[in-house]
Amino acid sequence: MQPDLKGIKVAVLGGDAREIVLVSTLSRLGAYVKVLGLPINSDPPHITICGNLEEALADVQAVILPVPGLLEKGNIYCVYEDKPLVLTEALLVKLPPQTPVFAGFARPKLKEIVQRSNLKLIQVLSLDEVAILNSIPSAEGAVQMAMENTAITIHNSKSFVLGFGRTGASIARLLHGMGARVTVVARSAAHRARVYEMGMEAVSFDELPDAIAKAEIIFNTVPKMVLTNCILNKVKEDAVIIDVASPPGGTDFDAAARLSIKALLAPGLPGKVAPKTAGRILAKVIPNLLAQELQRNDGTVGTA
Repeated sequence: MQPDLKGIKVAVLGGDAREIVLVSTLSRLGAYVKVLGLPINSDPPHITICGNLEEALADVQAVILPVPGLLEKGNIYCVYEDKPLVLTEALLVKLPPQTPVFAGFARPKLKEIVQRSNLKLIQVLSLDEVAILNSIPSAEGAVQMAMENTAITIHNSKSFVLGFGRTGASIARLLHGMGARVTVVARSAAHRARVYEMGMEAVSFDELPDAIAKAEIIFNTVPKMVLTNCILNKVKEDAVIIDVASPPGGTDFDAAARLSIKALLAPGLPGKVAPKTAGRILAKVIPNLLAQELQRNDGTVGTA
């Protein structure tokens, strides 16, 4: 059941095609949505197109940032604006205390200014419901990139997946279903047991230096430096690395370049390869989170 957001005032700042889907849903549920940095072509009810951040943030009860949140220097991630949208503490302190601020994930800059402004930060991708669903387009996009950058088929390829979290598990399952010979590198003995049960090979990270020479395609999901210069020296020169971990990834890209190994950093795949699906995931989850937060604050939100 989706909530009744009638009368709620929300700012949606920047983003990509995912946020366009979300804006439409929020409007349909009755919210008044102030939008900045998105190409809303028509004039739907309850939606106001704003010209600057001051206007967009005036008199709102919640702020929704894009999945990548803030980039370097405090710029809001926005694919449709040439001019940077810089979110500052001076803007946020004007909001009521504990106003919810939603983002997919938060870099240190966003965490800092939200905390100093006495607001409440909600990182949507930390929720299993979102992260698991989001791993589906991430996996499909990662495999698509591999197909576009290799001269071999996924079928029968020696594909390594580093990490067996939500995204790693989806990538491994997809590769296995396509007939790849999959090796999963996982720290947890329980995860390695699950990988074996699923019919794939499993090794620990301690075993990675000895095993990596077999790899033809490597998918990294670990947001720490795991593909170091030492490891890369043992990788085949014609191997391809698709790193889907959050920037800066888990690959020594300088070392990969010196070794003539093709290594690609691929953050934000859901918004690039399947924006409509990724937008529907946000539109399914964020309205309920918004209703919960505002009901906790003033008890005015009901359900439709």
